[in-house]
Amino acid sequence: MSEELLERARAGDDGAFAGLVEPLRQELHAHCYRMLGSVHDADDALQDALVRAWRGIEKFEARSSLRKWLYTVATNTCLDTIARRGRRELPMDLGPSSEHAVVGDTPRADIAWLGPYPDAGLVAEQREAVELAFVAALQHLPGNQRAALLLFEVLGFSAAEIAAMMETSTASVNSALQRARKLVSERVPSRTQQQTLRDLDDARLREIVAGFTGALERGDADALVALLSDDVTWSMPPLPTWYRGVAAVMDFTTAVPMTCGSWRHLPAGANGQPAIACYLWDDRAGAHVAWSIDVLTLREERIAEVTSFVGREHFAPLGLPASVT
Repeated sequence: MSEELLERARAGDDGAFAGLVEPLRQELHAHCYRMLGSVHDADDALQDALVRAWRGIEKFEARSSLRKWLYTVATNTCLDTIARRGRRELPMDLGPSSEHAVVGDTPRADIAWLGPYPDAGLVAEQREAVELAFVAALQHLPGNQRAALLLFEVLGFSAAEIAAMMETSTASVNSALQRARKLVSERVPSRTQQQTLRDLDDARLREIVAGFTGALERGDADALVALLSDDVTWSMPPLPTWYRGVAAVMDFTTAVPMTCGSWRHLPAGANGQPAIACYLWDDRAGAHVAWSIDVLTLREERIAEVTSFVGREHFAPLGLPASVT
């Protein structure tokens, strides 16, 4: 941290403050996403946190690190958001899977849904901490447990540091960590996606992704089945219905995506996992328009989960166009 920049920031130089914050902006944004489960909420929370930090920069004491202070401000900003809004959901949180395709399923606007996160620029360690299963599990924790687990396990702060950051006792932090670890371990596979992807060479991963998109574009059910695990799940937030098992997933895909029109696909990266940007033909637009971001969860060389985040709002944060020809 530059002492000169800090002194200038304390004197009211907003450019100096921006210079202090910029190297930490991306990791702070990822932290806000893990806390809140939405890139748009993370945008708002980070902006709010930086405004709070700018207004309080005069109170910052250099005896502490600027990084820890900013994480304190960002975490408390996220906790305020959680207290107002609650957790974000996936369709699996609402009820059991459907055995048959639900044609005409309607979005649930009354639910705050989990969203995808762009992983461009994230290093391997950061990608593991934004994987869908982990972020989804975090949403089932109370805010204080969520914050304690992330600050300790992901960001490496000590229990004593976290207690100071959250204005509580070290014993309370350790208790929160114990409860949080138990719940997360029950919901997150022991093997991360980063470990699975490291066992696949790039050529094989490209084959799986290309096989998935090609099967959907051709309407080739047999080719799609060959890529899926027996217990595969497919969900499409904000649609509440989800499917488990090859038979149910194939009933859905043959009744809906394989018959609803012409598709085009672009490779994408989200949550540290292989992802596909899906575009559906629109006669009025005269183009294939943004429809969903499909995030794939792999088990060995099979697709074990497809999470289709339906909505054009997911495309811009991933640097993707709104339409393709």
